[in-house]
Amino acid sequence: MDIYSMMLTVFLVLNIILAVFVIFLERRDAGATWAWLMVLFFIPLLGFFMYLFFGQNLTRRKMFQWEDRKKIGIDELLNNQIRGIKEKDFHFRNEIIEKYKDLIYMHLVNNDAVLTQDNEVRIFTDGKDKFNSLVEDIISATDHIHLQYYIFKRDNLGKSLITLLTEKAREGVKVRLLYDELGSRSLHKRAFKELIAAGGEIEAFFPSRLHFINLRINYRNHRKIAIIDGRIGYVGGFNVGDEYLGLNPKFGYWRDTHLRIRGSAVHSLQTRFILDWNQASHRHDIFYAPEFFPLCESQDSVGMQIVTSGPDSEWEQIKNGYIKMISSARKSIYIQTPYFIPDASLLDALKIAALSGVEVNIMIPNKPDHMFVYWATYSYIGEMLKVNANIYIYENGFIHAKTLIVDEKVSSVGTANIDVRSFRLNFEVNAFIYDQDVSKELTESFKEDVQLSTNLSAGDYRNRSLKIKLKESISRLLSPIL
Repeated sequence: MDIYSMMLTVFLVLNIILAVFVIFLERRDAGATWAWLMVLFFIPLLGFFMYLFFGQNLTRRKMFQWEDRKKIGIDELLNNQIRGIKEKDFHFRNEIIEKYKDLIYMHLVNNDAVLTQDNEVRIFTDGKDKFNSLVEDIISATDHIHLQYYIFKRDNLGKSLITLLTEKAREGVKVRLLYDELGSRSLHKRAFKELIAAGGEIEAFFPSRLHFINLRINYRNHRKIAIIDGRIGYVGGFNVGDEYLGLNPKFGYWRDTHLRIRGSAVHSLQTRFILDWNQASHRHDIFYAPEFFPLCESQDSVGMQIVTSGPDSEWEQIKNGYIKMISSARKSIYIQTPYFIPDASLLDALKIAALSGVEVNIMIPNKPDHMFVYWATYSYIGEMLKVNANIYIYENGFIHAKTLIVDEKVSSVGTANIDVRSFRLNFEVNAFIYDQDVSKELTESFKEDVQLSTNLSAGDYRNRSLKIKLKESISRLLSPIL
């Protein structure tokens, strides 16, 4: 046997061993298992290396720990809320919050998502408005600034933020910035040289151990969080970069959804940031300080839970929250998402809602930023057209919003798309909002976007070309691992 035959035999044996590992040890979703087996057996050598880069499973690994959470009474508060709802003596501030107590209870039990009922919410759909507001809040900061973004680009917007953060650090404000290394792959810590010299701290999530090679391509921190002095929080879809201001000619206007929050929900965002920061940090761990969790100053009464999910968890918390919301729908469902690749459970929930007479409205972009994901999205859209869902193709640039509204009473805004990557592979964060005014405002924004969209009919979809059908079929087959 020559050396090449021996190497081929070794690779084939490794391929079989890996296939057995995928089936019997990883305990993956059946769709993802079959997709990986197809990759391994049809392209054995390349498939082996693809699995090393894309196929690792982090489920049930304890990655995020912060013992100091006991000092702010999170566990006691969670137990009291769970007990109160079970024993029916919990005080809900209004009937809308009480209406969704089952959803609230699920998030309490499965995600430690504290319910807060004293929040004030401002909605941003335009990047310039969002960043103007964030800059104003940063300028007003007196104690600390915590920023976390999946993508942080060193372009005009990124440079201006770094300059401002450096000025604040020189004033004595504690500045911490966490970015995802793969999402921000063009960024290097050299960009923060002056900020670090001024006392700022910078960390990268899941950094590469080898230059230009990151074995955790699939498991990225997709969260976008900002906390100013523990009193103001931001969460939503906007990253940091000029394209999010609508300045990239490829995408044009960038339509997204982001929230500015005042109230006790900011404490939940703060806790999430600290957990993520301490996982990434090797020298600058955050310990409890009362200034991180000041008394709430909001006079409003918006009910909210901050829900997170990731591959370290056995549960798909945000997806389960979506399904629970969809199942509660009686009149309407509004969804805006750049990618629509639901798993069987979410797709069935939407179909059942539509078949039950609920008005289902879904808005997606008219252009791809990831080609396979785009055509997989169209294949699932075709299924929703069969149950008479209203499908809108946004034409005024690129829509990146991750928004779900049910019956104009409960809504979710955050970083999680309607796809397998957000539900199982990425670390995400969403605000689940129990408030009629906020939900109606989000609905009105959707309806305004309809005026800038094309309504895709079932007839138009049936008449698509053979080439598009082929693209959809291939992309649909790979959708469990996209």
